[in-house]
Parts: sequence; structure tokens; C-alpha cells
Amino acid sequence: MKALGFLLLCAGFLLGAYSTALDQELTDWILFTPALLMALVGVIIVKQQSRGMARSEEVLTSNRTALREALETIVARLQKLITEHRESSTDLPAAIDKNFRGELRRFADARESLIHLYGLQAYADIMSDFAAGERYLNRVWSAAADGYPEEAATYLAKASAQFQDALKLLMETRAGNTT
Repeated sequence: MKALGFLLLCAGFLLGAYSTALDQELTDWILFTPALLMALVGVIIVKQQSRGMARSEEVLTSNRTALREALETIVARLQKLITEHRESSTDLPAAIDKNFRGELRRFADARESLIHLYGLQAYADIMSDFAAGERYLNRVWSAAADGYPEEAATYLAKASAQFQDALKLLMETRAGNTT
């Protein structure tokens, strides 16, 4: 069904482009209107299919696990990074790229399921802490790369606190929804 939606969207776009290219001065509305409607129907079909897949039990279960595991891994790796980099911050950018980019992406890819699993407010609360932690981690990367070890250490601790808060909220929300 999703393929049909994309087919209608593409056909509507091409027919619409063709109808406007026939004459530079005038649009052939007899051709353009059905093309527009065809493209809109395609968009609606694609969106409905995507929404249905995002709400499937299999996807939600998989993403529930991915969200928890990604945050747990980030928190654990941050604690390890804090203890290992007390003295030097010159290798922090490489360590951040190596240890966090995949888990940050994994969490971000699964984040839409938070809404379907726990509601919009839980999504907003968890994502607020996650986004702040990610910004602080990016700031650590920049400060370390620019040679500001004190700032890097400060924001490494702040990033850790934000991710811990996000994990705590996720676990509390999960516990509240299972009872």
C-alpha cells in the first residue's frame, strides 16, 4: 500500500510539472488539479502507512528496548569517560566520536516511539533531558578540541547528569505504565 502511495505521489508530481510546463504563461488547471489531488492522496496513504508501522507492537517493543539500552550505555560510558579523562582532555573528541555517536543515533532513531508508548508529556520530558545532554556532550567535544580542559570537564559532568536524568525519567515512566 505504501508503494501505491509513493507511486501516486510521483505520478501526481510529474503530471503537475508537465501541466505547468506546457505553457509558460498559463497553467492548464484541467491537468494540474487532478495531478495535485493524486499527489495529495499519495501523501495521505504514505503517512497513514508510516503511522501504522510506527504503532505496530513489534516496532514499539523493539524501540522500547533500544531506548533503554542506548541511555544505559551512554550513562555508563560517560561515567567511564569521566574517570579516565581527569588529567587530559586532548583525546576527548575522538573518545566521544567512538563511544557515543552510535548510541545517540540509536536513541534518536527510536525516540518517536516514546509518544506511542508513554504519551506526549513523557516524550517532552525525556527528550528535554536527552537533548540537553547531547548539547553538553557536543560542547565537551568543542571545548576539548579547542584546548579548554576545565570547560570540557565541567560540561562532561553536566552531560552525565542530563543523561542520568533522562534515563531516570524513562525508567520511572516505564514503571508507571506497566502497573
